[in-house]
Amino acid sequence: QVQLIESGGGLVQAGGSLRLSCAASGRSFSSYVMGWFRRAPGKEREFVAAISRNGDKIYYADSVKGRFTISRDNAKNTVYLQMNTLKPEDTAVYYCAASIGLWEVVSQLRNAYRYWGQGTQVTVSS
Repeated sequence: QVQLIESGGGLVQAGGSLRLSCAASGRSFSSYVMGWFRRAPGKEREFVAAISRNGDKIYYADSVKGRFTISRDNAKNTVYLQMNTLKPEDTAVYYCAASIGLWEVVSQLRNAYRYWGQGTQVTVSS
């Protein structure tokens, strides 16, 4: 199993950038598909981005495509989410998640991720 801790959230003006990090403390980090999800107040937790075990496959939600970049450094047991040209609608708690499933099946599916971090708040002002 793996423990996940997000960091890097904060307050930023529209058009600005933030870089989120997710540090994993468990073993076999490279065995997991990693994803980022977010939840705005009063809304369901939604998919943002996912990256395959070796980083060669990536999928983004349409709402962030072209603005966000997911990456991973397996040597550092860390997943990143670079967020550029932020919009007020990006305001949410952002969660890192890990899945043991097959990429083709689980990458976009919230229920397929077994391990979750505590979340980090991102607030974008207009």
